[in-house]
Amino acid sequence: MATLDPVTTATQLATAYTQPLQTQITTQTQNAQKESTALNTLRSALSAFDSALSSLSSSKGLKQFTASFNTAGIATATTTSKAQAGSYQFHVEQLATAHQLVFEDLPAVPVALGGPITVQLQDGSSFNVNLVAADSDSDGTISQSEIARAINQANDNQGKVVASVVTSGGQTQLLLSSSKTGEGGEITIDASGLPAGALQDAFNSSRELTAAQDAVVWLGGQGGVRMQQASNTFTSIEGVSLTFTRAMTATEAPLTLTVSDDASGTAGKVEEFVKAYNTLRTALDSLTKAGGENSSGGVFASDAGIRALSSKLNSLLRAEYDGVSLTQLGVKGDRNGQLSLDKDRLEKALLADPAALDKVFGSASVSAPTGLLGGMSKYLDQWLTSGSGQIASRQNSIQIQQKNLSARQTRLDAQYDSYYQRYLQQFTQLATLQAQMEHTSGLFAQVSMGS
Repeated sequence: MATLDPVTTATQLATAYTQPLQTQITTQTQNAQKESTALNTLRSALSAFDSALSSLSSSKGLKQFTASFNTAGIATATTTSKAQAGSYQFHVEQLATAHQLVFEDLPAVPVALGGPITVQLQDGSSFNVNLVAADSDSDGTISQSEIARAINQANDNQGKVVASVVTSGGQTQLLLSSSKTGEGGEITIDASGLPAGALQDAFNSSRELTAAQDAVVWLGGQGGVRMQQASNTFTSIEGVSLTFTRAMTATEAPLTLTVSDDASGTAGKVEEFVKAYNTLRTALDSLTKAGGENSSGGVFASDAGIRALSSKLNSLLRAEYDGVSLTQLGVKGDRNGQLSLDKDRLEKALLADPAALDKVFGSASVSAPTGLLGGMSKYLDQWLTSGSGQIASRQNSIQIQQKNLSARQTRLDAQYDSYYQRYLQQFTQLATLQAQMEHTSGLFAQVSMGS
């Protein structure tokens, strides 16, 4: 008779009773994990595309222009899609500068000779500095460094005036610099609150290093339109930002700015969208591909929600915006949904309607979404919004499912242990009985042989 193995037998029987349910739980757990991983992949793909939309929207527009000058070193320029091709002339009479005052050999004085001073700006703003509290090292005197620190840390200063101590040729000076250019940044010190003495006298005898002055620029050259402002950056021409860096002499020829269409740059911006969309399309195709004889399908191959997502994106691509479509701009899709750009067709479309790009692509601005970028970004929010978006809702459902599966697995493990212990006990007893019977049988055999 074969020897009975209680452990092996108990294991086989307990496994046989629990295997169908174990197979079900294992399959469901694997499927839940696959779906969770696929949702993370989808989130990454949609987020990357949404970021690309925001980048295109927050840039200076898709239509690009170049800006060049006939003379270098006088100005720089940037353009947005609202610029117009053309030429403009300027004469830079003077640049805007930030006011600077220096106080030479400001004496270190006892704290008792400190007091309040008021720093005033020409634009009407001011702030108070209490020099009595400026003695940070508690040595009983107020030094230039402590005065500078007190000015910089004054509650209402907020960076309007920067104080620093400069040493040159053995002479120490307190330098006050306005943080903004223009006449409105002119600094004056009211030291009338200080006790009469050397410190008050020093504050009343400043030396101006740099005057506070506005920029003065003539549009159209000298004698044209006079433009005066506190900043050296002018935005008077729509779509063009000019920063002047050098004043011109009265005899210099006018500075000429030429704004031209940048067909290559414009096509490059459109191709950024095409590339971003194709990357998203590739990810969606991988997640939704149908399986075949020798290949498995995507996790979302039969998911109606993901199909609706793909369909909505396609409909936004095919839509017209202010009577203009992507196809008219040279963007077309192949049978696999991948986009491509016909640059020649784009250039011709923009020659016929320079505003066509802005009409179609619009803006992904949260407050006022428009066009293709706005429509896609707004729709993607339904999927990507943290907590309430469709991906978040699906992930929450999967987490609940995984939690339930974990609880079922725990119960099944307990059930398996119960079966195992019961069968182990039964077959251990049976094995013991078998051993006893074999022993008794052996005794009978010995008796028979002896007789």
